[in-house]
Amino acid sequence: MKGFYVLCFALFAAVYCKETYSSENDDLDIEALVGNIDSLKAFIGCFLETSPCDAVSGDFKKDIPEAVAEACGKCTPAQKHLFKRFLEVVKDKLPQEYEAFKTKYDPQGKHFDALLSAVANS
Repeated sequence: MKGFYVLCFALFAAVYCKETYSSENDDLDIEALVGNIDSLKAFIGCFLETSPCDAVSGDFKKDIPEAVAEACGKCTPAQKHLFKRFLEVVKDKLPQEYEAFKTKYDPQGKHFDALLSAVANS
């Protein structure tokens, strides 16, 4: 009987305890970032490996490949919002970098639409 309870708890934990990325930078002021073209260029440059990363952009960068491939499946709600705003503004203000980002992180074009759908309502 004790084994049954352990199994039930393990199943409950697997279903209801979703693994997420670190929420350390979830409080990033995204409007300040996207409102400053130099900061925006620095972030996208980090992600594209054309400029150095700082601690915050580097922290986000490490999760981007998986986040794109898995449609932000491990993203917190705040991270989905950050990703959405970042992509919207990069697409608008830096279209060449936006296309380079898509090509780098989804070279076969299989995952980006699912990612955009996943963050659309964030």
